[in-house]
Amino acid sequence: MSRATGLLIAAPRSGSGKTTVALGIQRALVRRGLRVRGAKCGPDYIDPAFHMAATGMPSFNFDSFAMDREFLNTLAAQSAAGTDIVIAEGSMGLFDGVRQKLGHTGASADIAAVFGWPVVLVLDVSGHAQSAAAVALGCARFDPRIEIAGVVLNRVASQRHRNLVEDGLERIGLPVLGALMRNNDLILPERHLGLVQAGETDELDRRLEHLADLVETSIDLDKLLALGRPTQIGLATCGTTLTPPGQRIALATDQAFSFVYQHVLAHWRAAGAEIATFSPLANEPPPNDADICWLPGGYPELHAGRIADATSFLQGLRSFARTRPVHGECGGYMVLGEALEDGDGNVHRMAGLLPVSTSYAKRKIHLGYRVAHLLHDGPLGSAGRRLVGHEFHYASIMQGDTSKDTAFAAVTDAEGTDLGTMGHRVGTTTGSFFHVIAHS
Repeated sequence: MSRATGLLIAAPRSGSGKTTVALGIQRALVRRGLRVRGAKCGPDYIDPAFHMAATGMPSFNFDSFAMDREFLNTLAAQSAAGTDIVIAEGSMGLFDGVRQKLGHTGASADIAAVFGWPVVLVLDVSGHAQSAAAVALGCARFDPRIEIAGVVLNRVASQRHRNLVEDGLERIGLPVLGALMRNNDLILPERHLGLVQAGETDELDRRLEHLADLVETSIDLDKLLALGRPTQIGLATCGTTLTPPGQRIALATDQAFSFVYQHVLAHWRAAGAEIATFSPLANEPPPNDADICWLPGGYPELHAGRIADATSFLQGLRSFARTRPVHGECGGYMVLGEALEDGDGNVHRMAGLLPVSTSYAKRKIHLGYRVAHLLHDGPLGSAGRRLVGHEFHYASIMQGDTSKDTAFAAVTDAEGTDLGTMGHRVGTTTGSFFHVIAHS
């Protein structure tokens, strides 16, 4: 079964410019009148929002560790329907993942192999010339399941530099699809969890148009389009989708609460759930006609003062929690706690629904896949339910009840190492730093 063609834009390592290249290609192809869909390999909230801005269509995450093949088939079928081409973006390096059996590592290469998508390799050639071909050759030979169909050179210093790099690539027979010169105007603003969110990026549409202009003049789009292959979708679908936590879901949505996977929302809606958004930063309480309130992750630490002063939101949240479930992921969990210390050391009172206080001033990175087993019945499932997701934050817990009676879940890392318990539960209010991707 096949539908839209697809390509994966990947790189040997992080920081090579694959997001810039992917966005430029996506917007340039949209300007040609093609129906383009973005996709992101692995856990990431921010890049898919940029894909959506570039293409006008939601961008799903594909994750070979967190999702079974049936669920991947479902997402691929939805992405390919009514689409001419899927331009997927890898994460980290092409083969970077966890230590699991081949095909289940979470690496971008797994996704290229599953769907038969050729890989366009973005090579950051700053600091080397012909040696870049050795890197590309290693990528081409490392995994026989995938095909490196061509390369895009990035951060080229001069025409002479480009000639030297292409000399090396000619020796190994890899076609160069184009080259982007070293240009600080191509850099999108970043903050501690990655790019600044699409909704916060000044003049985003102008930036995307500029990227598309550069791609049009620097990359052979006709040759690139010809490399695309039909997306191979297996017959079995469904798999590890997420059951809606309620019929009508009050979803916090603004610049402080924006980390929601599009595949989660799509499958909640497909199961018949309604999603009612509200803005804590606008001092809006959760809609009173909702069955559950969901506070997603985001950047509450950047808006802690406004949240602390949002009395209608906080009072409405506390009132809601007296009769219905409330769940917080990462940033939402921090807001459900007693207090949040911002980066300047200022402590702000939060909702006080969970016995935890967090600090962004005492920064420590927490990063990786997590497998959680629920300790109690709740909005994400019954006690014992297995969830797969990830953790990515810099906040530290200043104080909190660590007893198992109030914990949200028992967790391990991707290799099964016991990490103890995570998060908290008080009555029907739950929360943790865990971002759920799928049930299993």
